[in-house]
Amino acid sequence: MTDPRTTVVVITYNRRPELLRTLGRLAGLPERPRVIVTDNGSTDGTAEAVARHHSDVRLLRPGRNLGAAGRNLAVREVRTPYVAFCDDDSWWAPGSLSGAADLLDRHPALGSVTARIVVEPGGTEDPVVRELRHSPVPGPSWLPGPALGSFLAAATVLRTDAFRTAGGFNPRLWLGGEEELLAADLAADGWWLTYADHLTIHHRASAVRDATLRRRHGIRNTLWFTWLRRPAGPALRRTLNLARTVPRDTASLLAFAEAAAALPWVLRERRVLPREVESRLRLLEPAQRTSTARRYTG
Repeated sequence: MTDPRTTVVVITYNRRPELLRTLGRLAGLPERPRVIVTDNGSTDGTAEAVARHHSDVRLLRPGRNLGAAGRNLAVREVRTPYVAFCDDDSWWAPGSLSGAADLLDRHPALGSVTARIVVEPGGTEDPVVRELRHSPVPGPSWLPGPALGSFLAAATVLRTDAFRTAGGFNPRLWLGGEEELLAADLAADGWWLTYADHLTIHHRASAVRDATLRRRHGIRNTLWFTWLRRPAGPALRRTLNLARTVPRDTASLLAFAEAAAALPWVLRERRVLPREVESRLRLLEPAQRTSTARRYTG
């Protein structure tokens, strides 16, 4: 069942055991995809372990932590029409990469396919799956699943050329809700994003994470996206809603301060989305306010 259509890209930082488990799972897939790993400056022997145990994996070592932009570095080397992302603590289920490629082959205006996320070791669905499955975004009749306003990088297959044309992940955002800006730019380029319930990725969350820092960056990045792409009225409403609903703590205060300090470059790079894309985002606002699965801003 070898399938040459998709390359898997993984970014990692100081998670050697989790990454080796993920690479072992990917190596066992029937599709036998090419895998590219960007090691974001690990100091725990990650790169050496990958070279020793997975010599067939293309290993990139930029020498510093690029955050989500480490994926951009890897995509430069992708030669397949599709690129699948997964984190160092997640892995694709057998057949899911081929299933996503089939959907992208079949629908030329489809830019990305997001899979169902199963949380391990219990095998339960991630709470965000229900929100993906019941997305309020309207889509064309040909779309093979619910239309999405954004995607989850750790569970998505994209068209390589569409990713490159949209500019990939903005390096300024680093990590934490970095997908929202790229998803909007893909939609502005005319691509549709969808969720596919029959595709699966497994996620066993690493204990090596700074949840507070990730939340801080997520709030900041949500603000930046809002100011970069939304019209003035919706941008103000979403900013005020965030100010009312985020936890009253130091992380939230720092997030707002960092976002405000960046206003000069935000205003220089501001580019409001086309009306039809903005209308989809407005439909998502009620769901965002009541979401129980917000990973960064709730």
